[in-house]
Amino acid sequence: MSGGIKEWPQDERPREKMLKQGAAGLTDAELLALILRSGDPTTGQSAIDLGRKLIGHFGSNLRELGSAEITEITAIKGMGLAKAAGVKAAFTLASRFQARKLESFDRFTSPHQVFDYFHHEFRDSRKEYFLALLLDGKNRIIRRVQISEGSLNQSIVHPREVFSPAVKESAAAMILVHNHPTGDPAPSGEDIAVTRRLREAGDIMGIKVLDHIIVGDGEYMSFVERGLL
Repeated sequence: MSGGIKEWPQDERPREKMLKQGAAGLTDAELLALILRSGDPTTGQSAIDLGRKLIGHFGSNLRELGSAEITEITAIKGMGLAKAAGVKAAFTLASRFQARKLESFDRFTSPHQVFDYFHHEFRDSRKEYFLALLLDGKNRIIRRVQISEGSLNQSIVHPREVFSPAVKESAAAMILVHNHPTGDPAPSGEDIAVTRRLREAGDIMGIKVLDHIIVGDGEYMSFVERGLL
C-alpha cells in the first residue's frame, strides 16, 4: 500500500487496528511500526516498511533483533538513533517482564525450575555469564550473585570470587548457573574442571555446591542429573 500511513484506511492503520482487534491481531512489522512511530521521509518508506526492513535485516528472527546493539540497528538506512533506542528499550522491557523476579521464589526445587527462570534472561544473550544462587540452611534463596562475564575458565571463575559473597551472606549452599550463547548446554572440559574445583573448595569451606546448571536454547544441563557432581 503506497503513501504514508495517515493516508491509509483507518482499519488498516496499526494503531487503529490494535485498538479494534487487540495487539495480538497485529503483525510483527505493525507492532514495530507503533514503536518507530514514523517512517523514513528521505526514502518514502512508511513505519511498517521500516518494520519489515528491520525484521528482514535480522533474518526474520526477532531474537536476533532483540539482542542487536543500537549501533547495529542504526546501520540500517532510515533507522536513526531515536528509533533504534526505542526498539532497544521495547525489547529490553519485554525481556525484563519475562524474567520473573527472583524474590518471587522461596526456593528452587528442581533443575528445571532454575532453567525455567533463567532461560528468559539468557536466551538473547551473546555473552556468557556465570552466577551463583546463595542459599541458607533450608535451601531458601538469599540472593543471586554474578561472578563473571565472558568465557568460563579457571582463571576467571576462581573459588575466591565465588565463595567470598557466600561467606559474607553466611550461605550454607549454592547453585551455580551459567549460559552457553551457542544454545548447546553440553558441558565443555573447562566447565567440568571449574565445577569440580568449586565443589572441592565448597567441601573444604562447608558451603555445599548443590548443582551447576548450564542454560542453553530451550534446554539445560544439570551436573547432578548427569551424574557429574
